[in-house]
Amino acid sequence: MNNPLEQIDDLLEHQDWSFPVPISYGPGRLSEISSHCKTMGLQNPLIVTDKGSAHLPFIKLLQDFLSLANIPSALFDEVSPNPLEKDILAGREKFHNGKHDAVIAIGGGSAMDGGKCICLTANNDYSVWDFEFELPVPMIQHDQPFPTLITIPTTAGTGAETESTAMVTDVNKCMKFCVWHPDLKPSLVLLDPELTLDLPPTLTAWTGADAMVHAIEAFLVPGFHPLCDGAALEGLRLVSKWLPTAVHEPSNLAARGGMLVGSCLSGIAFLKGLGMVHAISHMVGAEFDTQHGLTNAIILPVVLRFNLPGLESQVARMAKVMNLKDGSIDSFIAEIENMLDDINIPKSLKEIDVPPECAQRIAEKAILDSAAGTNPRQATVEEIRVLVETAIERSR
Repeated sequence: MNNPLEQIDDLLEHQDWSFPVPISYGPGRLSEISSHCKTMGLQNPLIVTDKGSAHLPFIKLLQDFLSLANIPSALFDEVSPNPLEKDILAGREKFHNGKHDAVIAIGGGSAMDGGKCICLTANNDYSVWDFEFELPVPMIQHDQPFPTLITIPTTAGTGAETESTAMVTDVNKCMKFCVWHPDLKPSLVLLDPELTLDLPPTLTAWTGADAMVHAIEAFLVPGFHPLCDGAALEGLRLVSKWLPTAVHEPSNLAARGGMLVGSCLSGIAFLKGLGMVHAISHMVGAEFDTQHGLTNAIILPVVLRFNLPGLESQVARMAKVMNLKDGSIDSFIAEIENMLDDINIPKSLKEIDVPPECAQRIAEKAILDSAAGTNPRQATVEEIRVLVETAIERSR
């Protein structure tokens, strides 16, 4: 077994990985962005971020690095916390008007999703809904390639940086839909833990819990997928080890690095699928504009109690990577609940203003979510309604 000090040293050093896409990890790696752009032949990238990140220091830092290298850029900062079609249309227009050749998506999950959706629609006549996950994959002509995409996450939770999948809210249906295209892949993922140091404890907890949910749900998806399962278990190991430290010691750079890598691995893992936590959370977020990671964190224990009976061997493997002495279902759920308590996650959805009367319609929409289809235990609308009601009243 590696010496723990060596693992910390690893998290403080620069690392380059080529799987599943090129990834540059390490403190201070944002300073290399201009050299990456030049290597790729990029001449005029559009920086895409969310409304909450527009005035944060890392945006100006990114712009300054590009400017010092004489690489012109523009900023699109109109992505909503839960991205909307109108955000994508506005970003697409800015991409065209500025004659941009690439997208640099920087920020939280909404920035990642917004940047990817702009890439999906920038050089063709499709709407964002044409890329909905359950529909036939749109045909992209050779003379209309997707723009080059660079992703730079500044929260350790979403795991959205390595793939093209993105969540968009349909305001007419009050539902979230997953959009994607298999040919859109980030040309570079830049993981710089220094960018997460200023994240407040609440967002550190909420986004970190999101990464934990990704790892758990992806691992529990039925089917043989050793690549995703391996990523899920290592992601869970890193997140369970470093999340409390990142929340309580926000300047701990090793903890920030461990969370960023754990989040990335958990994001890779959910290519296998997700589960009922996300199916419910997507619809709660679409209707009440709640923060996604926080919503996931509140719902998690309720869904675990529903899903885990019969999955003792999977639970034992997760408990082992979390270094738990007791690998039983009850012990695993108790450990998750203790961690949620430790990072101050609310105990019910009503604490974030989700009303009891929504349970039936949330359930009816959640069962249509693609994540419901990969949940390890298939559920009826009635069963999902009970889960939602429980999460609203008291989840743990």
